[in-house]
Amino acid sequence: MKKFATVKLKKIQNGISLVSINDPKTYNSLSFYTLNSLLAVFKMLDKDNSTKVIILEGLGKGFSAGHNLKEVRGLKKRDKYLKLFNLCSKLMLQIVEGRKPVIAKVHGAAFAAGCQLVASCDLAFSTKDAIFATPGVNIGLFCSTPMVAVSRKVNRKVMMKMLLTGDPIKANYAKEIGLINDCFPKNKLNQEILKIAKKIASKSNLTIKIGKRAFYKQLEMPLSKAYSFTSKMMTLNMMARDAKEGISAFIEKRKPNWKNK
Repeated sequence: MKKFATVKLKKIQNGISLVSINDPKTYNSLSFYTLNSLLAVFKMLDKDNSTKVIILEGLGKGFSAGHNLKEVRGLKKRDKYLKLFNLCSKLMLQIVEGRKPVIAKVHGAAFAAGCQLVASCDLAFSTKDAIFATPGVNIGLFCSTPMVAVSRKVNRKVMMKMLLTGDPIKANYAKEIGLINDCFPKNKLNQEILKIAKKIASKSNLTIKIGKRAFYKQLEMPLSKAYSFTSKMMTLNMMARDAKEGISAFIEKRKPNWKNK
C-alpha cells in the first residue's frame, strides 16, 4: 500500500479500518495533498473486501481546522481555487457514495471544511469538549461548500446562525441538532466508537451497501419517487442470498452466516 505523509491507515480488527489525518502542525488542515491522500485511501478501502467499517479521526489537538489558509492565500488564480474546492467536494462525495459506513471520531475543533467532513460521515461521535463551526464569515469567506453537508444534517435556522455568526457550537448542542450522534468523555470515546463499529461490521456487507446507497438517494427524491425507488431496492435486497439466510436464521433462532451475496 502507498504511504502518505499526512494520512495514516490502520486495520484494527473485525473488518474495522482506522483512517487518521496526521498533520497536527496545521491542525490537520485539508490541503491539496491531504485531500488527495484521503480520497485515495477512501477509494482503496471501498474496494477492499476485508474492510467493513471505516473510522476517521484527526491526530494531535483536534479533528481538523478545514482548508489550509496559507495554501489558499497563495493560490491567487480562479482555476486554482476551483480545483481545490472541487477536490474537497470529491472527497465528501466519495464518503457519502462509498459502500462502507464511515464513522467520524472527533476531538478538539472541527471547523469549516473539517465540520463538513464530520457532517459527510454516516455517523459521528465526539468528546464532550469538542467544538464545531462554519466560521468562514469571520475571514470574509462564506462557508458555502461546508454548508452543503452540514445543512443536510441540521435545520435551516440553526445552519444559518452558524454560517452568519461563525460562532462555534459545543458537542452537546451538536448532538441536539443532529450534527453528531453522541458525545462522550475523552477516556470513553474510543471504546464507544469501537462498540458501534463492531456491531455494524457484524452485519451483511451486501445489505449495508444496498441500504447506504438507498438512504442517500431517496433523501433527494419526492415522496412517491422515494417509495418507488426503495421498493425496487428492497426487492433487489430480497433476492440476495443474505436476505434469505437472515430470515431463515431469525425463524430458526440461530446466528446468520453471511455470504455477502
